Amino acid sequence: MVSLPDVQSSNAHIADTLPAGLVAVFVGATSGIGEAALKEFARSARSPRAYFIGRSQEAAARITAECRQLNPEGEFTFIKADVSLIRNVDKVCRELQNKEKSINILFLSCGTIRSGEDTSEGLHILGAAAYYARTRFIINLLPNLKQATGLRRVVSVLAGGHEGPIDVTDFQGRTMSMLKLRGHVVSMTDMALETLAEQAPEVSFIIDYPGAVKTGIGRESNTFLTWLMNVVLMVIGPLVYIPIRESGERHLFFATSAKYPPRVCLDAAGNSAGVPLSEEVEVASGTDGKVGSGVYTIHWNGEHAGPKVVKLLAGLRAEGMAQKVWQHTVGEFDRIIGSKDV
Repeated sequence: MVSLPDVQSSNAHIADTLPAGLVAVFVGATSGIGEAALKEFARSARSPRAYFIGRSQEAAARITAECRQLNPEGEFTFIKADVSLIRNVDKVCRELQNKEKSINILFLSCGTIRSGEDTSEGLHILGAAAYYARTRFIINLLPNLKQATGLRRVVSVLAGGHEGPIDVTDFQGRTMSMLKLRGHVVSMTDMALETLAEQAPEVSFIIDYPGAVKTGIGRESNTFLTWLMNVVLMVIGPLVYIPIRESGERHLFFATSAKYPPRVCLDAAGNSAGVPLSEEVEVASGTDGKVGSGVYTIHWNGEHAGPKVVKLLAGLRAEGMAQKVWQHTVGEFDRIIGSKDV
């Protein structure tokens, strides 16, 4: 486990070990974990430029003011969008690329627990936010991440360590239970990130499980199971919740620490790996079980998901699942948008 003091110590060194003017994009940051991570980034980085995407203009005004108080030298820009729609994702990416040539951090925490509904583009709404929109953001912004110096990192907040089988007859997860759907989506994400890492070995990719954090996502419940889960958490939540500030600190650590280096460090001094490690913290093992291999699935405490997940993912690779997932994903994007680039 990476202790909270080690996390805080690493974050305290962001300003003196990483370049000034880091550019970060936070997708789904007008509440919850995304908001907490954005605020820690504002608190810790030198003259940062942060873009955050969400649906609430009112929340954005409050968050912008708070970030400017935390760091008067930073720039904080809100982009209003419903990113469950792939067309909106593309529009946001075009706006970002008009403003920034390079991006250091892409932080993805958009999501919903609504199920049994489709978006207007024909995607199951839960998967649209948790998988398809996030993957589209990464594909679109990967050239900008590759252009960055000092740090190149993607963090997707989902359920790292809770991988499961992938059902190729129901990639969108329309007929699955919520528990089966979680493992299915997480494994699809692992497969997609490994494919993207082949295209960009100088970028590191993380999928993490944040633990029990009070985020407010339960307001969108539309099934009995998710409603029941919310009731249970109302009772036991105070006993198990990770404080929102700590969650923000840990996620900033995931986004900046050299514990999670890319497969290939292009910087001569290795600075693209992130904030140097203390003696107590070791480089993490990747989804393939190898140390520092560039794609990481981790628990809330920052440690690797373990040998069972490595074995499961190895089995999926042996079945050619990465190629199947990628073919399906690109096929859905082509159906919605066409084969043109952003």
